[in-house]
Amino acid sequence: MKAVVTEEVLARARSGDQAAFRLIVEGCSRDVFRLAFRITGNEEDAEDAVQETFLRAYRKLDAFEARASFGTWLYRVTANTAIDVLRRRKRTSEQTDLLEDDAPAARVAPSQEKSVYRRQVRERVEAALSCLSDLERSAFVLRHFEEMSLAEVSESLDTTVSATKQALFRAVRKLRKSLAPVEGSTS
Repeated sequence: MKAVVTEEVLARARSGDQAAFRLIVEGCSRDVFRLAFRITGNEEDAEDAVQETFLRAYRKLDAFEARASFGTWLYRVTANTAIDVLRRRKRTSEQTDLLEDDAPAARVAPSQEKSVYRRQVRERVEAALSCLSDLERSAFVLRHFEEMSLAEVSESLDTTVSATKQALFRAVRKLRKSLAPVEGSTS
């Protein structure tokens, strides 16, 4: 979490000061959204996760223990909330196949080809990430997109370092397998 929450603001928020909690929301919402979006892969779901994250954080603020950093604690709340949003979405709707190419075979300019190719690669990466388990996806996002250390990822996901390493190993292996056909197709 790049936003820094001071001890004073945190103490005021824990004592029920809503203005102090608003400062926390304003200072951290960008980072919370970025993490939620990377886990859910969907802007609407990420926005839902952000709202729910801050509701959960407000309700559980008194349970926060200062032995961990507030940012790490909020990352854990965010990751768990985003995973819950994903689970709800999977239960209520069918997954769409992002790899389906329904565009007509038309001639496009080279710059358009690059744009189309980048979009297709992004969609394939998103589809590959969606095939990971919740733990694998969260660990991968925290480690490789948020650049957290293994210890920080483990703490954020409330797992052991060994379990985090295994989740990352499985995620990378699955992503490599899923994305292998893309490697040789750059023009």
